Amino acid sequence: MYTQNQQLTHKASGLLLNVNENTRKAVFIICIVLCLTPFISPAIALLMGLVIAQFTGHPYLHLNHKATHLLLQFSVVGLGFGMNVHTAMQAGKEGVLFTIASITGTLVFGYLMGKWLTIEKKTSYLISAGTAICGGSAIAAISPVIKAEEKQISVALGCVFILNSIALFIFPVIGHHFSLSQTQFGLWCAIAIHDTSSVVGAASKYGTHALEVATTVKLARALWIVPVSFMSTFIFKNKSKKISVPYFIGLFILAMAANTYLPVVKMISPYMVTIAKMGLTLTLFLIGAGLSRKILVSVGFKPLLQGVALWVAISVAALYAVMHLA
Repeated sequence: MYTQNQQLTHKASGLLLNVNENTRKAVFIICIVLCLTPFISPAIALLMGLVIAQFTGHPYLHLNHKATHLLLQFSVVGLGFGMNVHTAMQAGKEGVLFTIASITGTLVFGYLMGKWLTIEKKTSYLISAGTAICGGSAIAAISPVIKAEEKQISVALGCVFILNSIALFIFPVIGHHFSLSQTQFGLWCAIAIHDTSSVVGAASKYGTHALEVATTVKLARALWIVPVSFMSTFIFKNKSKKISVPYFIGLFILAMAANTYLPVVKMISPYMVTIAKMGLTLTLFLIGAGLSRKILVSVGFKPLLQGVALWVAISVAALYAVMHLA
């Protein structure tokens, strides 16, 4: 049994933990509110999330994956209300050859890098697929198809999200340095940045047309989840799993069509886009808040080296292509 002093110490300790937990939740909620204001950019939101993850921790970490998944889809559909079908189709045509070449090249280079670095096959494949197509969405779709274990998925996601965070900050700087047009920058973002959230975040800082090109090309690229997933069933000899199709892309197309052809929708489109951008900013904050020290450490040197090599290769190749071929 506890002595009276031990009981008091235990109660005080419990009270302190409760106060700390309440403080963590209060700080977290304040950050969420700030992300819904025009004063916080997507990049700053991501940085805030990273600070929260390292110093106070995410008080609702068990809900984070589902929240970011739904928020990102909602935000992408909302951005569709600010786009025109005709210009989007033109952007899609410009990006299709780059998309095919970059996805194929990234998957092949990733396979060779994985063999050279002796990285576990499924981990290497998930990093390659995430880099080639659309980051966390591709990893989430392909991992059940190849029967990846939780550790393999965590390593791949950690690697992709670390590089996404860096890209959000440095891509606009590089784009301005090389005086890329908005079309060029939008294409480059869509090809070279892994996750849709960071693509949209970086492009929105560069300009409205860059955002339109980047979002359209990236979502067209995301459709490659389906053929790559089918291919994965044969590579890993697993034909029993269902393929995950990104249905929200269809809603994005419907939103674009409504904005283009329905005058009544055009009246509310600016408000929908504003709400969508707020959702995107909040999404990036949650992604940053989910990158705990444990996740960063769990990635390991070799997988991170593979991820960096793939990312640098596709970024440089895509930058050269949009500057000289687009």
